[in-house]
Amino acid sequence: MSLTPSQARFFRHNGFLKLPTRLGESHTEELRDAIWRDIDDEVEPVVRHKGRPVRISDVWARGGVFERTITSSEILDPLASLLGPNIEFIRNRHNHATLRLREDGSAYLHRDVLQWSRTIVTVLIYLEESTMQNGCTRVIPGTHLLESGMTSPSHEGADRMAEAGLLDQMVPVPMDAGGLLAIDSMIFHGVGPNATDGSRTSMTLGYHSVDELMDVDNEKRVLVRGERLYQGNDRR
Repeated sequence: MSLTPSQARFFRHNGFLKLPTRLGESHTEELRDAIWRDIDDEVEPVVRHKGRPVRISDVWARGGVFERTITSSEILDPLASLLGPNIEFIRNRHNHATLRLREDGSAYLHRDVLQWSRTIVTVLIYLEESTMQNGCTRVIPGTHLLESGMTSPSHEGADRMAEAGLLDQMVPVPMDAGGLLAIDSMIFHGVGPNATDGSRTSMTLGYHSVDELMDVDNEKRVLVRGERLYQGNDRR
């Protein structure tokens, strides 16, 4: 399902959009079970918190339901309305799945990239219902349009937004299981603490359009739709 022009404009203006598509119930369950299994079995690469596995990385390399999800029409069809027909998946940004429990706390306010000219579209896949109680994603709409001025995309966010007087503009984005949220990676965002006894499982993916000025293969980019078209003016 493609985005309507109004949906695409909403994304451009606000920096986020709940995609009109979603993963089916069986797909969601299969992916969630695969994530939990790899976390339980500590299938590397794994990120640990206080000795406990909380994240699995490089989900692309795990194949199976992970690869099928990354290349699914539920994600790529609406993204084509934002990125065009030629789309690459990014292996060295995001490309992970996270299990967040009560003791994990909240995530700092951050951007995913430093500069607007190198931004990506982040897709968040919710494998369990994400609510105010279990720490749903929070965004500050429109902040993808603000200047950079940061030395790291992962730090300084709360200070920057406090200085700008925008912290009070943060809004929660609750999502159902199977829901898909697209954000401009320059938007300031984070998650709240999980105040429940349950988990909140999600997978985070990054995409951008094929770079028409790059004629060198990059193993950290995977063509997932369309083709690579070199358009540099040194073509022969």
